Amino acid sequence: MALGKLQKVLISESLDPCCREILQAGGLRVQEKPGLSKEELLQEIRDCDGLIVRSATKVTAEVLEAAERLQVVGRAGTGVDNVDVEAATRKGVLVMNTPTGNSLSAAELTCGMILCLARQIPQAAASMKEGKWDRKKYMGMELNGKTLAVLGLGRIGREVATRMQAFGMKTIGYDPIITPEVSATFGVEQLPLEQIWPRSDFITVHTPLLPSTTGLLNDSTFAKCRRGVQVVNCARGGIVDEGALLRALQSGQCGGAALDVFTQEPPKDRDLVNHPNVISCPHLGASTREAQSRCGKEIAMQIVDMATGKGLTGVVNGQALSKAFAPQTKPWITLARALGTVLCTVGKQVQGNVQICTLGTPLKEAGSYLTPAVAAGMLAGGTQKEVTLVNATLLAQEAGLKVTTTHSDVAPESDSSTGLVQVSLQGTPHQVTGTVQGSTPVLRQINGATFKQPAPLSGPLLIYRAKASDTSALATLTGLLSKAGAQLLSYHSSSTVAGEQWSIVGLSAPLSNLAELKPRVTEVFQLHL
Repeated sequence: MALGKLQKVLISESLDPCCREILQAGGLRVQEKPGLSKEELLQEIRDCDGLIVRSATKVTAEVLEAAERLQVVGRAGTGVDNVDVEAATRKGVLVMNTPTGNSLSAAELTCGMILCLARQIPQAAASMKEGKWDRKKYMGMELNGKTLAVLGLGRIGREVATRMQAFGMKTIGYDPIITPEVSATFGVEQLPLEQIWPRSDFITVHTPLLPSTTGLLNDSTFAKCRRGVQVVNCARGGIVDEGALLRALQSGQCGGAALDVFTQEPPKDRDLVNHPNVISCPHLGASTREAQSRCGKEIAMQIVDMATGKGLTGVVNGQALSKAFAPQTKPWITLARALGTVLCTVGKQVQGNVQICTLGTPLKEAGSYLTPAVAAGMLAGGTQKEVTLVNATLLAQEAGLKVTTTHSDVAPESDSSTGLVQVSLQGTPHQVTGTVQGSTPVLRQINGATFKQPAPLSGPLLIYRAKASDTSALATLTGLLSKAGAQLLSYHSSSTVAGEQWSIVGLSAPLSNLAELKPRVTEVFQLHL
């Protein structure tokens, strides 16, 4: 998996003390330094294996480049907008978050914002502090019977919907991933966005900030809304176009807005904050004692589990790697990586189309984690610093390598209980096939030649192809090993194809010079798995 031992973790923001305590109890050294400047962070991160942040620390490509030992960035919260996930992926750094940690707190704040908009509670409270008694000025509306549109029906969105249903609100919504059948189970009718705008009295957004969601509410969509629509954004600044919102407020098309987040935080342009129909908070969605304790506890436990090899949860950019921690999948990932390395070595190329075929019911869902493993094996001998299951797919694409998978439930009878993995370099005769025996990855076939006794794929290996009638190659190899003081640990030969056999030899150490062997064989390779 190409992950080293986690030793030192930097916490760059204020978190519940339980975060530090759990990390230390897990055997990790912890450095707490909240409020670091960019320059200070660049200095502090150099010798850290892990970094834990909330939302203030910007984990940029520059920070990641400075972090020579960094293996994981943990975000104590839901979104990862402040982390350059692509740059982290490229470097093989895991990014993880705590998607459930602050869901309830963010949902409750959203519900409070909706109530405040309906009854103008903050404005009325401020008026009272000024010594006024303006009962007529703060005429509100009942929520009962009103329509609430929830855009984004993940954990927070559905918590908001179910709570506001208790006030008698009709809940409609939109989510490109959650199916209408699923959203119906928690009382939300899904509609196309074009049908949502004119039907909504209140709109609340609960999506991540993506190119597709930036400016989701804009001049065009406000124009399609009911006049006086109320808008809530406790998700991410930028989902609601702030300029368009201000124009809609000024024209009366939007009757009020409640904002916990802004495009720039804190906002320098105060026009929205100062508008009389705007309620605003300084990004308090996760600011409860319970959420902070929960997020700190969860991210610490996730990092300790990773450090101890127990498992991976909350991974944003290395889902395949999370499978690598399961005892039943570890040997298959090792096999796939080894097959990729053997195929690349024999095929003498790292570009082109590689086809993975999994055979047998046990491997039906294996494509998701075998694909990056094969890619990592193919790229292992290249110029990349380090190829892991985190960055293998991205680096493979950039290297001109396309890896695809197919599956068949039918496997040879001898492998039906475990499964078989075939990896082919399309457009060439090169194909390798392997399986797992016990917990040992083994090679069953290479370029159509079958090994009667499968060859283990581990440690220093020497692979050669020679005429089946010529036994001098093995004798020459034995002499080379003797001169080098190395041992022959295993020997496996294949069936004969076109008068030639493949041999795989397990060595105690690689040989530095194969000059004597090369005249005896058609081709020879050394690799270390």
